Amino acid sequence: MDSRMNIKVLVPTGALGITYCKKALNNGLKEKPDIIVVDGGSTDSGPAYLGKGKSKYSRSSTKSEWRTLMIAREKLKIPLLIGSAGTCGTDKSVDWFFEITKELAKELNQNIKITLLKCSQSKKGINKAFLSKNLFPLSNAPKISSKKIINCTNIVGLAGVEQITEAINTNADIIICGRSTDASLIASLPIMNGVDKAVAWHAGKIGECGAFCTTNPKSGVILISFKKNGFFIKPVSNNTKVTPYTVSAHMVYENSNPFTLIEPGGCLDVKKAIYKKQKDGSVYVTGANWVQDYNYKIKLEGTHVVGYQSISMVLIRDESYVKNINKWSKQVKNKVKEIIENSLSLKKKSYEIQFRFIGKNATLGSLERKNLEPNEIGVLVIVTAKKQYECEEISKILNPLLLHHSIYKNRELPTFSFPLSPPSFKIGKKYEFCLNHVMSLQNPMDIFKLEKYSI
Repeated sequence: MDSRMNIKVLVPTGALGITYCKKALNNGLKEKPDIIVVDGGSTDSGPAYLGKGKSKYSRSSTKSEWRTLMIAREKLKIPLLIGSAGTCGTDKSVDWFFEITKELAKELNQNIKITLLKCSQSKKGINKAFLSKNLFPLSNAPKISSKKIINCTNIVGLAGVEQITEAINTNADIIICGRSTDASLIASLPIMNGVDKAVAWHAGKIGECGAFCTTNPKSGVILISFKKNGFFIKPVSNNTKVTPYTVSAHMVYENSNPFTLIEPGGCLDVKKAIYKKQKDGSVYVTGANWVQDYNYKIKLEGTHVVGYQSISMVLIRDESYVKNINKWSKQVKNKVKEIIENSLSLKKKSYEIQFRFIGKNATLGSLERKNLEPNEIGVLVIVTAKKQYECEEISKILNPLLLHHSIYKNRELPTFSFPLSPPSFKIGKKYEFCLNHVMSLQNPMDIFKLEKYSI
């Protein structure tokens, strides 16, 4: 173990905007880290945020949490780095986060240097790469075409260590990065300072979600200390522990293969990794291998609009209808289709009506294996069409049927419950991911750009 090297990275939370423990953060600051690193984004909530170029997190909570980190950074005079700013990491969301940072700098009376790493991509540039056969699909990637690419609402390239290193090298106090791979945020400064790439990338993966690699994921804050050929990871919350199991298990998180991790510039292999519990409560990790990819590639994410949506909700408690909910919904759907054909003249393939039964099988649908009879069912109806007007018309056709449709011929009509008025809501554009591809680059910075500011 090389005692001379000791690069410390403090990770306050898995994602800015979901809160963290300020007491634990203060404990971490006492360890004198060299950088504070936090992730700001995710695709966990689907394509809409990339589609719109907006954050899924509250501006007020984001500002509040960022304020505390800016105060911490100023106290220690160390860099503060955020990746995938504004959830999706588009240039628009980076600028949104930059505005928050400027507001806070003024409120806190801080004079700071800020570097922005912009990751949004030109549709024409990506289409040119596609036509020159320089886009390569990842597993289960959707088929793409020039039309799909040009119709994308947003495209981002995922920055890796090479791009983030360029941003850190500007000596900025605060680095705001667009879409980035989670692990690269932690790995960058250690690699800059001579830590083995396999060690840095391995630590980046384990620490990407903060305390998710501990016995108390809600505690948030962890500290990673790097030696040249290994790293220590420990929580700084008093009621939290790490074990070889909790640390190694995080390789499974959002990863199809628990022994490998593909990143820009290469592949991490942890088959021979060793996780050892230390007397101070940390876990020391060694043994990973980094396989260099000399054909440097970065991942692209892109979204396009595939239609519009509206939703309706009705609550059903009548025992006979709860037991016959599939029959009831099928009759409602068939009746609506008949009315649509006669009044809207829409082709069946131009719209979709989807029923989900909350309390019965709304999550798994036909894959549900538990056959439980609930007391009541919330029926969520999702309408998708090519135009918003068509969605709203279909939802209005659904309205009286959801409220009163009877499955019986010689009984009075039932009245079910609308929990809200109006019972239908305009969702707006429906987005889908259409790019899950990688692109080869001659220079890692070819499609990224840096912007430097003094505030």
